[in-house]
Amino acid sequence: MPPAIAAERLVKNYGKVKALDGFDLEVPTGSILGLLGPNGAGKTTAVRVFATLVRPDTGRAFVAGYDVATAPDAVRRSIGLSGQFAAIDENLTGRQNLDLVGRLYHLGARRARARAAELLDRFDLTDAADRLARTYSGGMRRRLDLAGALVAAPPVLFLDEPTTGLDLPSRRHLWEHVAHLAAEGTTVLLTTQYLEEAEALATSIAVMEAGRVIATGTPDELRSKVGGGRVEAILADVDDLASAATCLRRLDGGDPLVDVNERRVSIPADDAEVLIQVVRSLDEHRIKVVDLALRRPTLDDVFLALTGGDAAPRPAHESEKEAAR
Repeated sequence: MPPAIAAERLVKNYGKVKALDGFDLEVPTGSILGLLGPNGAGKTTAVRVFATLVRPDTGRAFVAGYDVATAPDAVRRSIGLSGQFAAIDENLTGRQNLDLVGRLYHLGARRARARAAELLDRFDLTDAADRLARTYSGGMRRRLDLAGALVAAPPVLFLDEPTTGLDLPSRRHLWEHVAHLAAEGTTVLLTTQYLEEAEALATSIAVMEAGRVIATGTPDELRSKVGGGRVEAILADVDDLASAATCLRRLDGGDPLVDVNERRVSIPADDAEVLIQVVRSLDEHRIKVVDLALRRPTLDDVFLALTGGDAAPRPAHESEKEAAR
């Protein structure tokens, strides 16, 4: 099947700020892609291009098989969008918010009411359905906003940092709903700065920096870019570090990494067999250990390695800032 979302060499400038600079992307149908990047990397601009909110200066983009430049109406009928801030009317009830969206999509009064009731139930908002939205908590507002993006049952959903500002329980609650949508066949493009969010949800991940994608793959494929795992031993006595390093050097053949302040020594390891060998060697030399583990690279490690660790946020154009609001 053709990808549900695709971009080919997109460029978008805001004055002297190059928001997108040769942006390429493909999102398979029915998958969740996590789009990661520091502030100013161009994530929101990419979503706005896909959602037909801005036109790229050059390049092409497709959503659900439609060209965003030549068939914007067809694209809009095929997508749902939830931005960084909940786009709800606080002077309407939750039910009225969803009913209004349904009518704007020309569902008809009866179908709009039915769809609103269905989504209120799905997002655990039935008890608060007839309360004004301004009385909702942050998590409830985010759920109502996501429900609004789903009123027309779109095959493609864009979530631009949807859990910004939520506490962890509220974020995990929203993750459950997003995972459920993907299981039903919805294609989801999720921009986020929470690496654990991408880890929990994404089928694949694309890392952005300076307006372009610099790496793509599954979480495991991206981890492989920064090397395999390591066996790390934290010793009870700092004076044993030299002896421990000698033991591990015999196992690995290379120089172990030694951190005197943390009393830690480590060597590369791809499986648990190396861990067993380390345990035996340290025990034979009567070196006491307070912690021993086989650690795999995290997405934090990947992100820092790919972006240089200190990627400074780029300035955003005022129109992009306003769109985020």
